[in-house]
Amino acid sequence: MSDGPWRAGELRGLALALVASLVLLQLPFGGVVLYPFKLLDTWLHEMSHGLVMLVTGVGFDRMEVYRDGSGLALANHTANAVGAGFIAAAGYMGTPLWGALLLWVGQEVRAAKIALIVMAVLLGGTTILFISNRFGQVAMGATAAVVLVAALVLPGRARVLLCSFVAAQACIGAIVDIRVLYRPSLVVNGEARGSDAHQMAMATFGTTDPWAIWVWASAWLAWSLAVLFVALWLARRRAGATRSPGDVPG
Repeated sequence: MSDGPWRAGELRGLALALVASLVLLQLPFGGVVLYPFKLLDTWLHEMSHGLVMLVTGVGFDRMEVYRDGSGLALANHTANAVGAGFIAAAGYMGTPLWGALLLWVGQEVRAAKIALIVMAVLLGGTTILFISNRFGQVAMGATAAVVLVAALVLPGRARVLLCSFVAAQACIGAIVDIRVLYRPSLVVNGEARGSDAHQMAMATFGTTDPWAIWVWASAWLAWSLAVLFVALWLARRRAGATRSPGDVPG
């Protein structure tokens, strides 16, 4: 198999990653296997909030990643209603986009290596600059080290498969996590708090009545499903476009 992007082998690897993610979610021990990826999803979620905090001008003070897989991103200043809405939406809208981007760039051997190295550098940099709690520092620092070693040591196709699995978790994890938004409150580090949907409902509708929260939870669920569908559709098109005339479908 050549190193060209998006041939049949890579597409099968992506399908395997998606199926494995869905199966593990249903198994009793699946949560243990997926735990590092859950923390990585939390990091993507909170970093999405943080990036929009910077864009809206309120500043990104710090983030925390907790043992239970939850997290927080904290701004330097209070945002106005418009800014608060963008910040609240960023987590659940941003995470599947990161997953889709990784699906797109990580399916060629050299690109997968670069993508993993960039991820490791970003993990390490944000751990030093923004993560303030001890568990988050240790967990994400260790994750950065593991991702960097994987980028440098794993065989080429294994790097591609790892990129596919991380991307699948970002897309599917965002969809699964949205279920908690339909509950009255969200548990973060053992404490009940208002969710992103609560904040978005207040910013847009001026109320946290269940209907307003469910509107945004449903909108973000639809968004995540659409992003995953488009990413897979583009992957399939790219696979067909790059298959040479001599290739025989496997």
